[in-house]
Amino acid sequence: MGLYIDDVARLGMVSTDARRAARLVLDTGLHAFGWSRQRAIDFMATHVPMSHIEVESEVDRYIAMPGQPLAYMVGRTELEALRRRAADYLAERFDVRAFLDLVLRCGPIPLGTLSAAVDRWLARG
Repeated sequence: MGLYIDDVARLGMVSTDARRAARLVLDTGLHAFGWSRQRAIDFMATHVPMSHIEVESEVDRYIAMPGQPLAYMVGRTELEALRRRAADYLAERFDVRAFLDLVLRCGPIPLGTLSAAVDRWLARG
């Protein structure tokens, strides 16, 4: 899509991916390993380029909403897989805009239902 056209933009992308990875560790540390709030804050402050207030906000959000970063990552992984499946199936006929229009038109639905909608879309070809 041409979103990351220079090194600064790519660095931003890598920084965002680092945040996502750290959130998964943070959530697991808090809810599976019993990390304290301070330990979670220290972890995020050490591993992710964020201000202290942003780190505290992130930690407090994931204390209150266990599993949220995992849910985001599962959704991202599934959307990427659906896109690859559609691109492989349609080959040169694949139009990323049409695919994204389909996904957005479906709205907030379970991933299995979205997968079925993509299958129907592909069958229409």
